[in-house]
Amino acid sequence: MKIKKLAAVLFSALMMFSMAACSAVTIDGEGGSGKDQDAAAANSSSTGSGSVGMSVSTLNNPFFVSLSEGAQEAAKEKDVQLIVVDAGDDAAKQTNDIEDLISKNISVLIVNPVDSDAVAPAVKDAVAKGIKVVSVDRVVNGVDVDCAIASDNVAGAAAATEYLVGLIGEGAKTAELQGVSGASATIDRGEGFHSIADEKLDVVSSQTANFSRSEGMSVMENVLQANPDIQGVFAHNDEMALGAVEAIGNKGILVVGFDATDDALNAVAEGRMAATVAQKPDLMGATAVETAVKLIAGESVEKEIPVEVELVTE
Repeated sequence: MKIKKLAAVLFSALMMFSMAACSAVTIDGEGGSGKDQDAAAANSSSTGSGSVGMSVSTLNNPFFVSLSEGAQEAAKEKDVQLIVVDAGDDAAKQTNDIEDLISKNISVLIVNPVDSDAVAPAVKDAVAKGIKVVSVDRVVNGVDVDCAIASDNVAGAAAATEYLVGLIGEGAKTAELQGVSGASATIDRGEGFHSIADEKLDVVSSQTANFSRSEGMSVMENVLQANPDIQGVFAHNDEMALGAVEAIGNKGILVVGFDATDDALNAVAEGRMAATVAQKPDLMGATAVETAVKLIAGESVEKEIPVEVELVTE
């Protein structure tokens, strides 16, 4: 009887030991030893979930809609999860959007800044978490991103201004409609414009219209009241240029824009706009996602990828 009891006790102890051993094997299979688990956790924090987050300055602009669509098409082709968020041209909202994307454990952040300075702290947070960063169309000031994809805004604006000078003549009174203050596209296009205009034109007004068609129209109306004899307008994007065209009516003032959106191309073809600078936002979006996929795979990428621009005239 005692032997039976002893056997039962030994059997129970053996079963408990076996169950404990099985539990240990399961944990090791999922995460390895303590050190291996720590290494795996560190690796996970640096590589993320394999998804890509994309913060766009605004989807209330055809240019950035095309940018987003190009990115989404590339994401489908590459079979990668892409999360697109719209900042609505609000720098504070963009900061919150990026922090939210970071919390989703993304592997790569694609950012199209509302404001190149204001977005920097949030992007630095992403970098600190091991997230790779690709800027698109606009730069992030003060942050060493993994790749910057953009058109040559300075050269495009300079070419557009040279063309305008050829149409209205040197010394002609000209107005400049500027984009969102602080955006790198605004800075670069302004630089390209003034590199020519300051020497060859009489720039009587430079005002911000925030890349908006409605603001472009209202600002242009005010410019015309103060300067009814202007002959040309350079707008930092087509939306503002089209707003200016509406304000100008049949006054014969020549308007040059930037982006080559469908509405602008139609306006150029119809003679309502003198010219626009063609970018390829869909290609920029696709290139950004393709670059993100390479970064996730651990491949090296170019620090800067330029996208060509072209002047489009009638």
